[in-house]
Amino acid sequence: MDFEKKARPLAVVVMGVSGCGKSSVGERVAAQNGMVFVEGDQLHPAGNVEKMAQGIPLTDDDRLPWLDRIGEEIRTVQETSQGLVISCSALKRSYRDRLRRSVGGRLAFVFLEGSRDLLLSRMQARQGHFMPASLLDSQLQTLEPPTGEAGVVTVAIDNALDDIVALACQRLSGMAVKGGD
Repeated sequence: MDFEKKARPLAVVVMGVSGCGKSSVGERVAAQNGMVFVEGDQLHPAGNVEKMAQGIPLTDDDRLPWLDRIGEEIRTVQETSQGLVISCSALKRSYRDRLRRSVGGRLAFVFLEGSRDLLLSRMQARQGHFMPASLLDSQLQTLEPPTGEAGVVTVAIDNALDDIVALACQRLSGMAVKGGD
């Protein structure tokens, strides 16, 4: 007897370089859509956080175990039939593809895009974050914008937070963003 497999709920990765607002936007997108929010920075191994705090850019070898951990988190939440929003820089296409492969389910990305000047001013203004503004340029050099990739919406960050969240939700609505069933 064949049973219909229930589709996994959508997971949304809010991505971009440091200072773009991944956590703020992600929390609100999750809340507005009845989804769980996970702060991807909390899944970094301690060695990664220490490196970044010292102003040392991460390498692919540093990032890959972190990306695998994010993929595991997405799968775990999806298995509970809940939608998920997670913050993750996902700077390279290969990183995004790794996440897509690891979850084997419905995955969308919100790319928060802004100018270097705006990103730098945001990074310099924030308090208590381990990521120093000195790493912005290395992140921008690593960034491969997701232009043309399926399942990605791009939102400019030069608006108020409420407007950014509204645009992200509107653009995601075509992907049936929702929480658990």
